Amino acid sequence: MKPITIKSIKLYPIAMSLVETLKTSSGDEPFKTGVVVRLEADNGITGWGEASPEIAPGYNYETVGTALHIMSEFLVPVLLGETIESATEVPALFSRVRGHHMAKYSLEAAVWDALAKTNEMSLMQAFAAHLPKEHQPRGYANVGVSIGIKPSVEETLQVIEKRLGQGYGRIKLKIEPGWDVELARGVRKVYPDIVMMLDANSAYTLADTEHLKQLDEFNLLMIEQPLGHDDIYEHSKLQPQLNTPICLDESILSANDLRLALDLGACRILNLKPARVGGYTESLEIYKICAEQKLPLWIGGLMETGIGRSANLAFASLPAVTLPCDISATDRYYDPDLTEPPFVLGANSRISAPTAPGIGVEVQRDRLEAAAQRWTAEGVYKNYF
Repeated sequence: MKPITIKSIKLYPIAMSLVETLKTSSGDEPFKTGVVVRLEADNGITGWGEASPEIAPGYNYETVGTALHIMSEFLVPVLLGETIESATEVPALFSRVRGHHMAKYSLEAAVWDALAKTNEMSLMQAFAAHLPKEHQPRGYANVGVSIGIKPSVEETLQVIEKRLGQGYGRIKLKIEPGWDVELARGVRKVYPDIVMMLDANSAYTLADTEHLKQLDEFNLLMIEQPLGHDDIYEHSKLQPQLNTPICLDESILSANDLRLALDLGACRILNLKPARVGGYTESLEIYKICAEQKLPLWIGGLMETGIGRSANLAFASLPAVTLPCDISATDRYYDPDLTEPPFVLGANSRISAPTAPGIGVEVQRDRLEAAAQRWTAEGVYKNYF
């Protein structure tokens, strides 16, 4: 691999209007927010990364504000001037900073992009180079679609009909206490055979066990993160009481977390979000565990722009990613996106991963500047609170 030396890094806090908001048990937000990373190498190559924290500390403790602080004050200075042969070197450079996985992820992703471009490799190829030879990418990801909490079962059914008509083969429904069993029963009455899962976003406790058992009758693919966002232990108490597989999301922040969850029997499926675990280096370690243990794996999403979406699609093309991923087509979220060309849903509920070097899409600088100006001009924090 030809190395790169990092010459400069620029951070763009952004706010982007969504085609439609996605309401979960923790609320909904008026914008997609994040921080885009533009990394310049000494060879003139540009690498792009994207942090996707929310406005408020809802999904995890990170926000746009914390990401900008940690990146600009602690992480970027460590990278500047470094000569790097492999993006897997980046986590060690960041080792003195605890946590802040989304911030770390975005910078590591920019390094992956720049190195892949320098060596004329797609990100699919770059990831596969760190895996056994039998783990060659498929060139596409199997995907599904996530549907937020709606005012009624009828409105939910209307959205499901629309998404099925667009070609999505797996439906994920957000739930919360008081909006779960009735919803699942209503949907199954109309769609008895669709592949369906429920996502609780940590809205329940062990005291809800008897209630959650009712979901077993609906032939669900999984229920995602029903208990605490930082919990593994109580999930290990809940899983044996359910026929429905539990999928962990927020509480798995590292390969060691996954090893613990498997030892305790806390889950039967994993949702891997590379941003949640700090980058693709840690994601590869988690991937290897899933492959060895034959643990069903899928790649989750944080409503990334085309920058993060393209990289996640590349990872989702690896063969041990066995379940449909939350990486919907561009028009599900943005019109327009920050990148071209857009990602389009193909036959059999698949999206092709880019084959051009690096992330394989072109960042539209005018759109990026407009998204950065919107962050400042619309006072996103002020308007939210």
